[in-house]
Amino acid sequence: MSEKIKVVNVGGTIEQALAGKYQINIQAVLSEAWDNIKSSRLSINLSLLFVLVLGTIVSLVVSNFFGGIEYVMQQAQAAEHHSTALQIINVVVTMAIWPFVAGIEMIGVTHAVKKPIHPKMVWGYLHRGSWVALCALLTSILISVGLQLLILPGIALAALLSLSIPLVVEKKLSPLQSIVISIRSLRFSLLPLIAIYAILLMCLLMLALPMVLLLKSDLLLLAVIAFLYGLSYLAPWFYNVKGILYRETFGVLCTVNDQDDCATSPSSSGSDFDDSFSA
Repeated sequence: MSEKIKVVNVGGTIEQALAGKYQINIQAVLSEAWDNIKSSRLSINLSLLFVLVLGTIVSLVVSNFFGGIEYVMQQAQAAEHHSTALQIINVVVTMAIWPFVAGIEMIGVTHAVKKPIHPKMVWGYLHRGSWVALCALLTSILISVGLQLLILPGIALAALLSLSIPLVVEKKLSPLQSIVISIRSLRFSLLPLIAIYAILLMCLLMLALPMVLLLKSDLLLLAVIAFLYGLSYLAPWFYNVKGILYRETFGVLCTVNDQDDCATSPSSSGSDFDDSFSA
């Protein structure tokens, strides 16, 4: 007998999110995301390594049009960190890497509903690449403007826009739609979101502290190795956190077989699913 495939929604919905009918439990989100690290660490770290290499290559290639990376950095320092060439390079790198970063974010979203993940997912959403790149550019501009005003607006915008990219990919919204919906929905949980991201930032600073203290020491190499090792856990934790936040706020449409059951809460069983999304 052939298996029937059905589409189910896991977590919240956009309609509920816009009405504020969802809850973000800081401890539950961080705890579930931490439990998910082991099974997602390899996929996320390999994907991040690819994005890092790609970003470096793009930076070097584009900087050659302005006299090389060293010349660009010297010009930026001479202009007190305001360099047109550096800004152009940043824009190009953002446009180049974010279609792949979206793939990493979707690894977190996919893992949040207990479906199989793989490093190749970093390539899996290039069909939405132009919209993702535009959304990333717009959110970057908004956050930068907010930080230049009074810092706090920039911090708030960073939290409010943190789930805009998955909205473009999974819900197939336009950049403007995703930005508006993200802000209108996440304003109800702004403080919990800031708290969660602040905890992750503090962990990053604690990882970096030994490198700063041992900057002129013979033990610097060991500090760098320790930092990278810690980062190999912190980065998957971050993307799993974002995946769970997206699931709980906006929900995820996924396809399952009759005998399967999607995860609907942190206490779900964690069955295996196929890696296809209906969106």
